[in-house]
Amino acid sequence: MPYFSYKALATNGTVATGEIEASDRPEALRVLDKRGLQPVNLKESSRAASVKSPKKKEATVPKRKEKSSESNDEIPDGPLKLKRAEVILFTEELSDMLGAGLQLEPALKSMENRQELGSLKAVSQRIRTIVRDGVNFSVALKKVSPSFGPLYCSLAAAGEASGALDTILKRQAHYLKTLAELQSRLILAMIYPAFLVLVGLGVGVVFITTLIPQLTELIKSTPGGKIPWAIGLMMGFADFVKSWWIVVTLALIGAFLFFKAWKDNEANKPKWDEMKLTMPLVGAVISSRFYVQFLETMANLVGNGLPLLRALELSRDATQNLSLRRQLNGVIDQVGDGRAFSKAMIRSGTFPPLLIDMISVGEQTGKIDQSLRRAAERYDKELDKDLQRIMALIMPTVLILMALLIGSFAYLMITAIFQTISNLGQ
Repeated sequence: MPYFSYKALATNGTVATGEIEASDRPEALRVLDKRGLQPVNLKESSRAASVKSPKKKEATVPKRKEKSSESNDEIPDGPLKLKRAEVILFTEELSDMLGAGLQLEPALKSMENRQELGSLKAVSQRIRTIVRDGVNFSVALKKVSPSFGPLYCSLAAAGEASGALDTILKRQAHYLKTLAELQSRLILAMIYPAFLVLVGLGVGVVFITTLIPQLTELIKSTPGGKIPWAIGLMMGFADFVKSWWIVVTLALIGAFLFFKAWKDNEANKPKWDEMKLTMPLVGAVISSRFYVQFLETMANLVGNGLPLLRALELSRDATQNLSLRRQLNGVIDQVGDGRAFSKAMIRSGTFPPLLIDMISVGEQTGKIDQSLRRAAERYDKELDKDLQRIMALIMPTVLILMALLIGSFAYLMITAIFQTISNLGQ
């Protein structure tokens, strides 16, 4: 078994040197980590294991096995699931420590030692172990937990390439918190409308199954009574549902499964992503969110010295909408051929004129990163306005629909009653 000579920093700040026996370099790093040593230099020693005395082997082999078992107990196998709140906490903690000047591995080590982080300790430990073996942070995120998602990992890769990992993680934490807050606000805003919808459906069921049949029997028993066409239509629909409800349910389930299979098909994903951009209200939110994310990522990458073409490629990889990614591919091809960034955006036909004008000014002044950041702030405000507009429309829309439903039932009932009274008077 080979030996490794090391130079490491101890917890008290002193420099420790020596040799350890390990099967490979990753195991040597784990042994040093268990001893509380932060390696500065680690290389395989020229001396072979055979020159070691039997006494030395007896002393070191049991220790190595014990440490290996401890490592296996502390690091669970398989992907780790995280809640959204835990992903946000991990991102905030890591971005703060990186922004304070810590390197990635010591920052993860600090998070690993925090007792209040709960399950994030295991995540930090797994990621640090993988990163310490020379794997990129973004790749480690994919291996450790699927909860981070493709967008998160792509942005992390962009941060690693530009040296602005702390800034990008901080913006990602802000985005995740905004998304969580929006979902919370949406749930709270939908409680009352959902209650109204349930009450309206309950009233409709009572009307169709109880009141209208009784009123229909009354009209039929009245001399010269005539059932209004609207009530007859509703009764026919109710009878159809009672007789064929199993077929209707299976048809709805089949339609949903067919749509889901079509949407998840790789060949149809670009078309579905394009359709989402044209949806009323929702399309504007998706477009504004893309502009904010694209502009913020570009501003961070270009501001940290990355070439424009490489920044565009990383920003494209962080874009999940395949339709928008296809448009960015066209922009990248044109910029690669020597065309100006703003001119390539004009030819793509995807970006709004105001955004192009702001970037064109940045190209002319040589401060394109500042122009990108100002454009991101502007479209962040537009995104907030779009979200507020949707939230404001939910309540009146539900109220109007419920008023139309209940009002229609009431009108039909009153019309039928007055018609019955009129027939009795003749």
